[in-house]
Amino acid sequence: MNTEASLADPVYRSGYIAIVGRPNVGKSTLLNRLVGQKISITSKKSQTTRHRIHGIFTDEYSQFVFVDTPGFQTRHTNRLNSGMNRLVTQTLRDVDIVILVIEAMRFDDRDKLVVKLLPKSKPVVLALNKIDRLTDKSQLLPFLEKMSKEFDFAAMVPISAENGGQLPELIAAIRPHLPQNPPLFLEDEVTDRDERFIAAELVREKLFRLLGEEIPYSTSVIIDQFTVEDELRRIHASIVVDKSSQKAIVIGKDGEKLKLIATQARKDMEESFGGKVYLKIWVKIKSGWAEDARMLKTLGYE
Repeated sequence: MNTEASLADPVYRSGYIAIVGRPNVGKSTLLNRLVGQKISITSKKSQTTRHRIHGIFTDEYSQFVFVDTPGFQTRHTNRLNSGMNRLVTQTLRDVDIVILVIEAMRFDDRDKLVVKLLPKSKPVVLALNKIDRLTDKSQLLPFLEKMSKEFDFAAMVPISAENGGQLPELIAAIRPHLPQNPPLFLEDEVTDRDERFIAAELVREKLFRLLGEEIPYSTSVIIDQFTVEDELRRIHASIVVDKSSQKAIVIGKDGEKLKLIATQARKDMEESFGGKVYLKIWVKIKSGWAEDARMLKTLGYE
């Protein structure tokens, strides 16, 4: 991604930028586009993201450490989701800058709930996503004027996370607000997460993409074994479900659904890791896991 910001301000800047918004507005897609690599999983279902994930973009005079967060929501009210909502509010306290992502021409009560959480002491940049879907671009200016009355945004930038539209303009709007700091990570790093974490997330992504509406919310993934032998990664993973009926759905008739999940996850891992992957997946029942503090800690949620 090429920006002109460094030419106007050669002072080195780096900092943390939270990407927040209601579920399913494109936060993870935006993060992946900004860093140029898939590090945060995506699906059409809301609340796909459950962890705080750092994505790092470095240019000549800047380092942007983007923090992807779960969508703040009230639909699934168990201990897991309460913890994810706390993660959002904690992230807002910890970062230097905030990007609020909303859908262009859409601003509802769920968005307003997130606006109430925004810190008034930090720069907040509004990213109006999915402008590529607008048929009448003339509606955009009145909508921007409306949004300027909702919060004192440092900047408002229409973007398309899906195709990368206006992302250099978003970077340029953020950079002046970064603190004057040396780099926080090495120049070639794109995330703080290791391959073990990414492997678990890629399996979980397939659960959201290939299963019905509710089942994915009752599942999680544990990496039981991750070894590297020359260019081959051997990965054993367990899909955790809440009930035996859910286990049957995940496995599918004659095991076909589980085979499809494993095949698609393995292909994504090979692309992400740049080498061959042997992947074996089991399905395990852990009743009440989303309310179990010890289990949530094991899964990396608390």
